[in-house]
Amino acid sequence: MQPATLLFHPERHEALRGGPWDAAQAQAAMLAIVADVEARRMGPAHWPVHALDAEGEIPSTGYKSVYLGSAGVLWTLWYLQQQGAVMLQRDPRDDLAALDAAYQAEPDDGSVIPSHYLGEVGILLVMWRLGGSAAVADRLYAAVRSNIEHPSNEALWAAPGTMLAAWQLWRATGEMRWRELVQDNIEQVWRTWLPDDANHGPLWTQLIGGKAVQYLGAGHGYAGNVCSLLKTADLLDAPRRERLYTRCAHTLQAWARRDAQGAVNWPAGSYTPRVDGPQMLMQWCHGAPGIVTALADFPPLHSPAFEALLLAAGQAIWQAGPLTKGPGLCHGTAGNAAALLVLHGRSGDARWLDRARALAMHAIGQCDVARATHGQGRYSVWTGDPGLALVLWQCIQGTAGLPLLDLVG
Repeated sequence: MQPATLLFHPERHEALRGGPWDAAQAQAAMLAIVADVEARRMGPAHWPVHALDAEGEIPSTGYKSVYLGSAGVLWTLWYLQQQGAVMLQRDPRDDLAALDAAYQAEPDDGSVIPSHYLGEVGILLVMWRLGGSAAVADRLYAAVRSNIEHPSNEALWAAPGTMLAAWQLWRATGEMRWRELVQDNIEQVWRTWLPDDANHGPLWTQLIGGKAVQYLGAGHGYAGNVCSLLKTADLLDAPRRERLYTRCAHTLQAWARRDAQGAVNWPAGSYTPRVDGPQMLMQWCHGAPGIVTALADFPPLHSPAFEALLLAAGQAIWQAGPLTKGPGLCHGTAGNAAALLVLHGRSGDARWLDRARALAMHAIGQCDVARATHGQGRYSVWTGDPGLALVLWQCIQGTAGLPLLDLVG
């Protein structure tokens, strides 16, 4: 039955299939993905670029970023081995120097940029996590500081993303320079969180590609920015921390769209979408899955009404079903499973784990079909097969978290 309020576009989703949860099958699929990733390595820190990820002129060494390239792949391989999930044929740490040299010589976007997801900060963070070099830490510090005033005001390019690298090093090292750097980033994110009474309270305005927009999702918008503030909330004084929680709950409550059954999703932003474009998305980058994962650090007992809102978002994710775009994290079925794993962790309700596992089983089939269709796997953690391998391991373990945001090694 069509919802009274359209929370998702049925043509962007497909019927659930894949059978009952089978931990052995999930583990076998995870191991098969890792084996394929290792087998298709074209050189140190170099994998073939998938046709669905190719944009413009592809660097001869492929993409290197956390989001789309070899940094994310190396981290995922390393993390899974650290967890005891896999035994690798090659130590990912052996490829760190090649990763760095390849990016410096041939940046993914034509120039070295400090982005967490798409540039140097993410790459340096992976290098530091795997190698612990003081020289890499110094370079990472300089790159994060250089990005504080990036005008896009969102996580993929600007301070809300790169500040998480400083936060991770503060948590890992206790060095005051990292705490101070996190606090400087917090101030930037906070002062660009401006009142907008016409749009249900304070929002950020993103400047992307020369266009000013106000996104709400985790990929480019409100949820991604709030995610960073929630993770660093222990560095806020008590009044500001309370304002963070109040603002967060108020704005997301105000923008929530409900169907007749009370399920919830959010529009992509405050703007009016194109008539010929999707009005409501249900994926990590835009929509309920990303908002749920971004709010993982919102205190579960702080607001029963807001907690109910997140559970209603989970209902909408489940109601929509698997995405036709495939098994990935950013705009695929694994990302939606990851949101349900967060709800399982917050609520303790096994129903959410069961539903995440059902989506994961479906994603295994999507991965197999995609590999057969394209003649290769998709070697990126956020759009491809390694992200699914990570979610399969989490479904086996009953844990949650996103790469280099919640999961750091």
